[in-house]
Amino acid sequence: MTAAEKSSPSLLEALFPIALLVSLLGASVAVYGEDSSYGPNQIALLLAALVAGLLGLRHGHRWPTLEAAVVRAISVTMPACLILLAVGALIGAWILSGTVPYLILLAAELLSPNWYYAACCLICALISLSIGSSWTTAGTVGIALMGAAEALGLSPMITAGAIISGAYFGDKMSPLSETTNLAAAVAEADLFAHIRNMLWTALPALAIALLLFSWLSAAPEGASADVFAQLATALEAEYDLGPLSLLPLLLLLALSVLRFPPVPVIAAGTLLALLLALLTQYPAALSQAPAGLEGLPAALAGCWTVLYAGFESQSSVESVASLLTRGGMASMLNTVWLILCAMVFAGVMEATGALARLVSAILSLVRGVASLQVSTLVTALVTNILAADQYMGVSIPGRLFQGAYARRGVHRLNLSRNLEDGGTLTSVLVPWNTCGAYMAATLGVGTLAYLPFCFFNMASFSVAVLWAFLGIGLVAPETEAEPAP
Repeated sequence: MTAAEKSSPSLLEALFPIALLVSLLGASVAVYGEDSSYGPNQIALLLAALVAGLLGLRHGHRWPTLEAAVVRAISVTMPACLILLAVGALIGAWILSGTVPYLILLAAELLSPNWYYAACCLICALISLSIGSSWTTAGTVGIALMGAAEALGLSPMITAGAIISGAYFGDKMSPLSETTNLAAAVAEADLFAHIRNMLWTALPALAIALLLFSWLSAAPEGASADVFAQLATALEAEYDLGPLSLLPLLLLLALSVLRFPPVPVIAAGTLLALLLALLTQYPAALSQAPAGLEGLPAALAGCWTVLYAGFESQSSVESVASLLTRGGMASMLNTVWLILCAMVFAGVMEATGALARLVSAILSLVRGVASLQVSTLVTALVTNILAADQYMGVSIPGRLFQGAYARRGVHRLNLSRNLEDGGTLTSVLVPWNTCGAYMAATLGVGTLAYLPFCFFNMASFSVAVLWAFLGIGLVAPETEAEPAP
């Protein structure tokens, strides 16, 4: 069959690989539980990709074409994979330098368990708004907040949900955010008008999230009055902590605000942390060195080790040792593996026309402005599930729906807002999406475990659907943006 004789899959055929994937992932969780993301889910994605590829061959697609599509899909995620590895090194270096332990102490000392979850959400919102990156926020301040929550006996799942909720609010509302700029660009909307228009869904969603986190914080389980004293004693026995420990964080914030690219920013924060470790945490650096080395060579080798293998705490307090033993590029390799397998599936689905067939089926259901907006939200969510990358979750629906919005006289700002609510914010809820995999690896909590507590992300999507049916926040075609609520 020639290229001209290629046929499109039917809707049933396009749905079959997805149904198979959902079934396999369900079986994976049922059989392997929390370990399902360490191999079983990857196999499920590859098997579903194989079935999608066979259907593609049946419709006239050739293997080289499918292989090229997979390579293109994987290449899209290479920046994310580089950031993953860089953050892994950063975490190890920041624990060695005392940056993360000092932040843990500050959070445990200053934040009351009675409002800890709400405070986590607000802190991460402010940091992410400042630097425009939910990933960097979670990989730095988020790690410290997770550690303080564990030390105080608070729920890691709820804490992770609060961190993600705040980080994604800031990411969504920051002009420095890549996804915010992408959504505005794809919809051909003014960036700052786009940000103002997102307040219609972002502010109610954040209010809902803060109320729920405040309610959950009202009765913390397992928190003890003397936990902080025990934590401080254990950390001070292993580190020489002080305000200098915050220098890597301050550098990272400054470079992010100046809009340097993510990987160089993370690398600079990592190198400063290693220098700080040699100057202020020399014994800790020595403790990470391979056996047989002494003095400065041992300390340098210890710095080298934490970059690839992470930090291994020598604390005699088991909870502190467990808290600080993490990081390193190697800790991110399973996440990279999951992302690569997800992109194999996404690449085959796109190349065979299965993804386009599913989107066209959704578009066929559009009857009015409300259904157009809801279809955009659902398509962005489906793309996040199938394409496994938030950038595709924003860009693909943006391209597909741009003409439909123009034909119906619906302002492009409504499209850009729906792309954020449906694409950016739901990406972190999908275990094999680059965002879901990253947050699970970074915060140490499985995607399905923290998902019920990502109140801002889910509320924003829900408010967007409600507003679509009620006609609230709908920008008129002749105006650039409605007044902010």
